[in-house]
Amino acid sequence: MLCSIVDKTLPLIDTVVIADHWADKTFDYREKMTRTQMPLLFSLLILLVAVMILLLVMNHRKKQESRRLERIVYERTRELELQTEAAQIASNAKSEFLANMSHEIRTPMNAIIGMTMLAESSNDMERVTYCLGKIENASTHLLGVINDILDMSKIEANKLELSPSEFDFEKMLQTVVNVIRYKVEEKRQNLAVFIEKEIPHTLIGDDQRLAQVITNLFSNAVKFTPEKGDLRLHAGLLDEKDGICTIRIAMTDTGIGVTEEQQSRLFSSFEQADNNTSRKFGGTGLGLAISKRIVKMMGGEIWIESEYGQGSTFVFTAQMARGGAAHQSHLHADIDRAGSSIIIIEGEQDLRKYIAEIVHGFGIACDMAADEDEAAALMKTHGPYSLCFLDWSLPGGHGTARARKLHEADGDMAIVALISISISEWDVIEREAKSAGVSGYLAKPPFPSSLADSINEFIGANGPGAAEESADKADNFKGHHILLAEDIDVNREILTALLEPTAVEIDCAENGREAVAMFSASPERYEMIFMDVQMPEMDGYQATRCIRAIEKENGGHIPIIAMTANVFKEDVDKSFASGMDGHIAKPLNLNEVLAKLREYLG
Repeated sequence: MLCSIVDKTLPLIDTVVIADHWADKTFDYREKMTRTQMPLLFSLLILLVAVMILLLVMNHRKKQESRRLERIVYERTRELELQTEAAQIASNAKSEFLANMSHEIRTPMNAIIGMTMLAESSNDMERVTYCLGKIENASTHLLGVINDILDMSKIEANKLELSPSEFDFEKMLQTVVNVIRYKVEEKRQNLAVFIEKEIPHTLIGDDQRLAQVITNLFSNAVKFTPEKGDLRLHAGLLDEKDGICTIRIAMTDTGIGVTEEQQSRLFSSFEQADNNTSRKFGGTGLGLAISKRIVKMMGGEIWIESEYGQGSTFVFTAQMARGGAAHQSHLHADIDRAGSSIIIIEGEQDLRKYIAEIVHGFGIACDMAADEDEAAALMKTHGPYSLCFLDWSLPGGHGTARARKLHEADGDMAIVALISISISEWDVIEREAKSAGVSGYLAKPPFPSSLADSINEFIGANGPGAAEESADKADNFKGHHILLAEDIDVNREILTALLEPTAVEIDCAENGREAVAMFSASPERYEMIFMDVQMPEMDGYQATRCIRAIEKENGGHIPIIAMTANVFKEDVDKSFASGMDGHIAKPLNLNEVLAKLREYLG
């Protein structure tokens, strides 16, 4: 029995012993693994976590890059779409522009050709004169179109440049007004120009480009303003620092106005306010874009203030240096400022005050009246006046009756009519006006210098008519000889006919070589040369150099004036570089030609 129990117990004891043995072994293994392998396992675990984080970060970045690339592709695609759309719009605009150009060029050409044919077939001088007037207007319009195209070509080639020089600001504005006056008179519009006295008498800048911008704004104002509408130009000094003047010029009209949407496209090349504008009013669509570029080159800005149906105001600024020429009084020294007095009868209050301000600036006493009744009351109170500026278009009566009434009240007072009608219309009523006591007339808008001319003429010591006699004498060049080098016979004929009233003697050469030969044969005969540039056998530049070489041997210096259609700055510079003394652009402006004659022959 005992043996049986022992036999059963021994296996269990062996199992326990073996279990304890393996437990000890396992503990020893775990202890050994803890000491040697656990750090490695932790390192592997950390590495695994780091790899997982890295993979997550890389996946996130990959998604971000994918989204960025998608965004770039979308933006590039959208940009290409916008560029394509813009290119299509520009292409359409240029196509419309070319169509407008065809219309703008052919329309005046049709008028020129048609009116020429009518003039040739008519024996009625009045009708011929009418045709010639229309031809002149159409030619001026055509020249403006061509100039716009040439200027835009220079802008596209980045060759538009300024040519600064000292100029008289008032005279520049007078020239602009004279250019657009006939358009204003055709539509019977009321034009006023206000120049603040703070603007320097002379400025240093590109007066031709400045005049171009103002002419452009004037032309648009006239075009888009209905008959009998109002046009106002105001020029003032905005600021002056270190001798640099910022001039502000505003052109206001009572025209059709411009919507906000149209304003956004006004200063773009080849575009107008809307597509119907060119069909209804004409125009190239280049003027404002060119003006914007010129103003920017002058250090200024240009913008529009407008409400559709309520008119527009175009405003621009330009920076120019103060000129060095001292301001000289417009009045003659013999004017008795203290003993003279002037009355202004003008219906428009702003213009009335403006004229009075100018007269007061001359140092002459001045009163203002809105009509002849108010003037009569002033005449009773203040006594007689030396001169009266009378608005000829006052409402409520005929100008002649009004002038006769004033003349009866004071027969010694000179009366100058302020007229807004055309000179041809004034010629019709001039005799009647003079019989009513009118001594002379002054076209609106009046400028300080023109007001001074009237004062000099009618209350100066020399009396009425002195100004005309002086002008006649200035343009009489009898006894003077000039040489004209021009290869085109019609151009020779035009200049000869234009200068015929001046009595200057003109010899003609058909090319540069002939001009050099004529001058070399008798250099003492000629006092001035008008030199074309593009001529056969020898051009004007080479001919000028040859003449200057002859002068080096014989002495003397004859004024040589380029008279050419080459009008870019580089062409003008080339003329001066060859030895010429001046430059006149074709088609010829008679006033410019006469100015050169006065300068060198006067």
